[in-house]
Amino acid sequence: MLLFLSAPQPRPPGARTRAGAARVARWRGRMALCGQAAGAASLPSELIVHIFSFLPAPDRLRASASCSHWRECLFYPALWPQLRICLRVSPAEQPRLEFLMRKCGWFVRELRVEFAAENYLSGGGPGDGGDADPGPGGEDVEALQLSTRWLEVLRTYLELVLCVLVSIRNNRNLQKFSLFGDISVLQQQGSLSNTYLSKVDPDGKKIKQIQQLFEEILSNSRQLKWLSCGFMLEIVTPTSLSSLPNSIANTMEHLSLLDNNIPGNSTLITAVELERFVNLRSLALDFCDFTAEMARVLTDSNHVPLQRLSLLVHNVSVMHKSLDNMPNDEHWKALSRKSTSLRVYIMAFDIKSEDMLKILKPSIPLERIHFDSYITCVSGAVVDLISRQYDRFLTHFILMNDVIDTSGFPDLSDNRNEDPLVLLAWRCTKLSLLAIHGYTVWAHNLIAIARLRGSDLKVLEVTEESIDFDQGELADQDVDPVHNLIEQVSLGLGQPWHAVMDIESLSVFTEPNRHFYREMQSFSEDI
Repeated sequence: MLLFLSAPQPRPPGARTRAGAARVARWRGRMALCGQAAGAASLPSELIVHIFSFLPAPDRLRASASCSHWRECLFYPALWPQLRICLRVSPAEQPRLEFLMRKCGWFVRELRVEFAAENYLSGGGPGDGGDADPGPGGEDVEALQLSTRWLEVLRTYLELVLCVLVSIRNNRNLQKFSLFGDISVLQQQGSLSNTYLSKVDPDGKKIKQIQQLFEEILSNSRQLKWLSCGFMLEIVTPTSLSSLPNSIANTMEHLSLLDNNIPGNSTLITAVELERFVNLRSLALDFCDFTAEMARVLTDSNHVPLQRLSLLVHNVSVMHKSLDNMPNDEHWKALSRKSTSLRVYIMAFDIKSEDMLKILKPSIPLERIHFDSYITCVSGAVVDLISRQYDRFLTHFILMNDVIDTSGFPDLSDNRNEDPLVLLAWRCTKLSLLAIHGYTVWAHNLIAIARLRGSDLKVLEVTEESIDFDQGELADQDVDPVHNLIEQVSLGLGQPWHAVMDIESLSVFTEPNRHFYREMQSFSEDI
């Protein structure tokens, strides 16, 4: 709370002259603000905005509730150069989003929006009969309820996307624009389906309107340096980037186009289109879209050195597109010569080991790799190859296998003298993050990993159900194997350590798309 105290008014100097009288009038006008009737509402707008500039966003919102004048000053453009929003795909969010975008959409310089779907496929809510026996005809009722929820999700999703795009269509100050759509919005039993979309938007008018708005935003942009669109439903088309003026394409520093819903051999960007982006410093694409010709374009003398490259390898893309056009080892060598600071981040969804062995060329400056599997498991040969080829660069290694039968976790050390994960920790001296779920990790190997990397391994996340003990450890009645594991790993890391007991607490395991997208953003910004 601000307190304004009145005080005796001294006689100002120079009051006997005409000029002095004018100064007195101005001086008394300013002093009037300190009178007993004055309060916070009497402060000039410029001063209120200056006060707000020292407050974090939540405190600004609370302070703006003091009076209507302060509320008007809340959305002064200088206070909101950045706007980062994470929304549930829920009808309750729409009026809030509309208000916020109406206030800030026309001037915000950095806009990052994430759409997060609720778990509509889990059931179990009130009235959903989640735990009850469906009984005769119950499956049909449950399918109908599921279909109704899906229709509501997609209908709300399209409305929220339209709200964002309409509000910024004439924003000439936009410098960073980032959109992420949780792919589970469109996921049913592990596969993407357009069945519900055709019911929500049967003639395709809303999708067409969204695509046109996105192209209009690109064509109207005057300062755009960062464009990122990940897993958004049919927003970006193969012709979207042609709307971007050459003057903006020539100065763009980051481009991220991640979408595995493009049918057939269509790509969101071609090598010819990439030639316009001569100032690109970070790039994120579907791996099947990153061709040898693109690698050649990025090594041209008129392009600045690329420093960050994020690649999504998805089984959907691999099934519909060919790996024949991917860069060979010579292309990767040329890219590394062009930019000695180039680092690569790969996310692999359900990719067969034989395909990964083809993809992982020796000269890739691989710094981070994230495996996420639901059907196809990673082999020990792939982990061993990674530890041998990328020992100079690798800092992040994530191994995720979301299987239903927890008694059947694959063991990477089967038929091997040394555990591939231990060899990874031994060879990759820069390793700072290791996260594992759904693969058997023997307790003695986990202790070895902690000792090999020590305090340099900043993050070691292993789920409790992934850890196993050999018979010798379990047979020793004098030592509690779990307590001994925790103690030895903590000593090796030089910090307290515990296995992950609740997998839902870590987004790296439960929301791989969102984790990859956020990590890709920070990976690209860290130049």
